[in-house]
This record gives sequence, C-alpha cells and structure tokens, in this order.
Amino acid sequence: MELKYLSLSANAVYIMGFFLLNSSVCGERNRIFNDPQQIGDADLVTWSGLSNEDRFKDILSHILKPRVVGTKTHKEVQNYIIDFLEKRNWSVEKDAFTERVPILGKRNFMNIVARLNPRASRYLAVACHYDSKYFKDQDFLGATDSAVPCAMMLDMIESLHSRIEPFRSSSVSLMLIFFDGEEAFKEWGPRDSIYGARHLASKWKDTHNPLGNGSQMDSVDVMMLLDLLGAPNPTFYDYYGFSTTQYFRKLCDIEDSLHELSQLSQYSPTERYFMRLTSRSHIEDDHLPFIKNEVPILHVIASPFPEVWHKMEDNYSALDFATIDNLNKIFRVFTMSYLNGSENQKEQRRLEQLGSNTDL
Repeated sequence: MELKYLSLSANAVYIMGFFLLNSSVCGERNRIFNDPQQIGDADLVTWSGLSNEDRFKDILSHILKPRVVGTKTHKEVQNYIIDFLEKRNWSVEKDAFTERVPILGKRNFMNIVARLNPRASRYLAVACHYDSKYFKDQDFLGATDSAVPCAMMLDMIESLHSRIEPFRSSSVSLMLIFFDGEEAFKEWGPRDSIYGARHLASKWKDTHNPLGNGSQMDSVDVMMLLDLLGAPNPTFYDYYGFSTTQYFRKLCDIEDSLHELSQLSQYSPTERYFMRLTSRSHIEDDHLPFIKNEVPILHVIASPFPEVWHKMEDNYSALDFATIDNLNKIFRVFTMSYLNGSENQKEQRRLEQLGSNTDL
C-alpha cells in the first residue's frame, strides 16, 4: 500500500461537503444498510472473553513466513488458509489467475473468498492480503503486513464458531477475503500492485448475483479491510466518512465500552485506537477497485504506518500481543453486532411470524 497525503478534520460540515462532492467515492447502489445491533454488557464481556493467545499464536505460526507470490512458502500459507476454512465448513471460492509481473515474470495468483452462507444475498466482507513483499536476496516476513490481519480473521471465526452458526442460513452473512498480490514487485503503480484485488473486482462486477439484484459486487454491504496491524499503539481514522461513518463510529463505541468494562489490557484511553476524526488520506490498498465500484469501505489501517513498514524488522519481535488481543476483541464484537443487525432481525421476526401463522 502507498500513502499519498494525510489531513484530518473534526468539522462535520466540511467533511460531509467533501464526500458529497465526491459522489463516485461513496455511491451506494441503493444498498439497504444493516444497522448493527446494540450490544448489552453481558454479551460484550462474553464475546471479549473468547480470546486465547496460544490459539492465536498457533494460527500466526502457520502464516508468519515469507509469502512472495509463486514461492513454496506462499503456497504453504495459501493451503493452510484454505484447509482451515474448509475444515470449518465454509464455502471457499478459489479465484486463480496468472499474470506477468516485473522482475519475476509469470506468476500464479489465487484470491481466497470464503462465505459462511454461500446462499446469502448480502455480506459483511472482512478482508486482508496474504502475500508478502518481494526483496531481492532477503526473506521478508511482513508480520504486520499482513500476517497478523490474516491470523486475526481466522482466529475470529474460530473463537466465534458456535455463535456464528445461526448465520449459515441468514440473508445477511459473513464473508472473508484473502487477497493475493497486494504488494508491488518493483515499484508501486496502477499495473504493479493489488493484482488480486483488481482481478476479483473485475470478475465480480461482470458476474450476476443469482441470489440478489445486480452483480456479485452488489452483494457486499460493506468491506472491512485490515492492514498493517500488530504493532503497539496504532491509530485508525474514518477515511470514508458519509458512506461508512456509522460503522466506524460503532468501532469507536465498542472500544469505549470494552474499556469501561475493563476488557482491554495494557490500554490507556488517552492513546485510543479508533479516533473520532475523519481523514482525507489517500492510501492506495486493496480496496481501490471496490470503492471505484461503489462498495462501502471501512479501511482499518494503522496511520501513521508502523515504523517497521517494509523493513526486515517487520517480524515477530515487532508485535505487541496485548494490542492484537484488544483489536481482536473489538473486531469480534463488531462482527457479531453486524450479523445481529436490523436486517437479520427483520428476517427472524418474519420467520417467527410465518411459524406462528402455520401453528394456527
């Protein structure tokens, strides 16, 4: 990913004007927004209590290795992610393609798309990239970039295993996307970067969604893209105010609530993670071809970037596991809040009404 510029504002009128003027960024394709459920204290404590550091570290150990596209270890990580998902009965789509890249020539890529309910008409998509950057004669691990986000996503579904079972049959369900080829091989640019994201977006926008209106692209209610996570003291901003502000504010609220309930460790509210500010930064990442197709984006990327970004020091020693666990708790609660949101609640009430009418 590349960072072009960063400016912040707490002025809601100014920011709203900016996004209204840039309607191509926040077009909604007539999406019905799924309002996240308000979570009670008991559920907050229960869901945050599902952490297991040993489990997380075990998952991470299978991913934290060089993952340059086309290498043996890249294939090992790819297979691990697929096996992990299939063993838990997720529907896995393998979006494979071949493309010629600078320096290394022809490479085989594969995006991994997993759906909890493959027959759902709409999804919360949680995404990251699983490849690591190429360096000549050096093995780059990319712990924050993005081994930890991959492990976070797998750990989330493992920790919530029994609690997300009801959403195997709901109309709004959960999707995980592991993009391949996010990193540039020579120099970041429109043709040497986000290979997998560009391929998947092109495929989806031209593929009809058989279970809903429009294309496969339209089935994504919101995409939460995770990147550069795992270092201590990260800060996150609302990069796409207006279209996803309600979801970013939900992350802020969850962080506050977990702190008030003493569920966050080694945490200071004066150094909070999710800032109640809108940023007009231009960070180039896997979301670009999707936001161009009007998919609402929740970009959870540390800003400023971690000090170890694209350095050999981006390894296990760069990680702060208290921070990782705190973020895991926030993402876990957000996901459950979304899946239990207004649209699935309406569906549940409709089914209950049908059942009661049948009993008459």
